[in-house]
Amino acid sequence: MPIGVYIVVVLAVLFLATAIRVLNEYERGVIFRLGRVIRAKGPGLIILIPMVDRMQKVSLRLVAADVPAQDVITRDNVSVKVSAVIYFRVVDPVKAVISAENYLYATSQLAQTTLRSVCGQGELDDLLAERDKINSHIQEILDRHTEPWGVKVSVVELKHIDLPQEMQRAMAKQAEAERERRAKIIGAEGEFQAASRLSEAAKIIQEHPVAIQLRYLQTLREISSENNSTTIFPIPIDLFRPFIRLAELYDRKQEKEQPIG
Repeated sequence: MPIGVYIVVVLAVLFLATAIRVLNEYERGVIFRLGRVIRAKGPGLIILIPMVDRMQKVSLRLVAADVPAQDVITRDNVSVKVSAVIYFRVVDPVKAVISAENYLYATSQLAQTTLRSVCGQGELDDLLAERDKINSHIQEILDRHTEPWGVKVSVVELKHIDLPQEMQRAMAKQAEAERERRAKIIGAEGEFQAASRLSEAAKIIQEHPVAIQLRYLQTLREISSENNSTTIFPIPIDLFRPFIRLAELYDRKQEKEQPIG
């Protein structure tokens, strides 16, 4: 076989090795032709012009990036450490390549500064109680600033809020005091309801005196059901009133019958 054929075969192999690229489904290739951006291609088979075209791969998959703990001073002068995680992805490969030298690093740094700024604008109670609101606010700010880079920030979540030991003890005392306050309020409400029921029961008994007798018999039944060696039966004074009246009438009669002098 002539040498020329070998040279042609070698050149063809080199051409195919430098000209053919294969991109996965989640990848896009930004094509530069003599330094100018042509367009983004992919996925699948990509053919480049050797020595003329250059391709830079960009992944379109969702990226989860940790935001390191940031020292934050809240509006009420409490020093805390706040960490978070952000979820973002590239929606425009061309902008992601030409607008930012490293969009991953730029998004991470922007997330750190935004986290410090937003958390420092609120008080500690807001930071602990309104985390969803803070997450949404940070996400809106990041998404607005990363849009020119072709990056879409979809979710921001605060991971951990590290409080000083003194603040943790103070919050524990506050929580304990709050629980005691609620317990006292519940006890007072129970006593008020019990007093109201007793007042209503007293009115019913006053209107229907026989009710006290029924209650008395019920109490005797409850006492008799218990295994007690000694049982005390309370007797209402109303049961003795007829006898007391008879005794008073008898005494008056005797006074009248006694002779004078």
